[in-house]
Amino acid sequence: MTLLLVVGDMHIPQSAADIPTKFRKLLVPGKIDQILCTGNLTDRATYEYLRNITPTVHVARGSYDDRSFPVSVRIEEQGLGVGLVNGHLMVPNGDVDTLAATARLMDVDVLVTGNTHRFEAYEEQGRFFINPGSITGACSALEVQQSIPSFVLMEVKLRHVVAYVYQLVNDEVVVDRIEYNKE
Repeated sequence: MTLLLVVGDMHIPQSAADIPTKFRKLLVPGKIDQILCTGNLTDRATYEYLRNITPTVHVARGSYDDRSFPVSVRIEEQGLGVGLVNGHLMVPNGDVDTLAATARLMDVDVLVTGNTHRFEAYEEQGRFFINPGSITGACSALEVQQSIPSFVLMEVKLRHVVAYVYQLVNDEVVVDRIEYNKE
């Protein structure tokens, strides 16, 4: 089994001061195997914080990141192809058909995307799509309402994904569970 932390759209310090303390207490070194970040880290200190959790950090460049990160990342994990993109280059943003086309082009079973700052997870055309939202709750130019801080822990085991969604709602951590099986 592999445990992946899926985060993104932090925008520290431009739109958010920091990752919420209640989330930081949950993200301890030595438990997580890899981190998938949908980008918009925007500062080196946040990247180093993630590397302290686990040395394997994959980042897809967001619209506010420097050019040192790739636009997309593809990894193989437990028999699944996993793709990672920010989503800022997709038009229309967050569109199901656009995401499905991207997943086909990347030849992945799971596509992790960001940029909307809003958690979302669903299965479409036999693939699993997940957007962890913004771990800081940073506001988005695409949304009128303030984002709900969120991140995802994904357990991947033999073509099976269990995604635990953590959201900070009314200063309380709420956890939901979603599963995906590759046929």
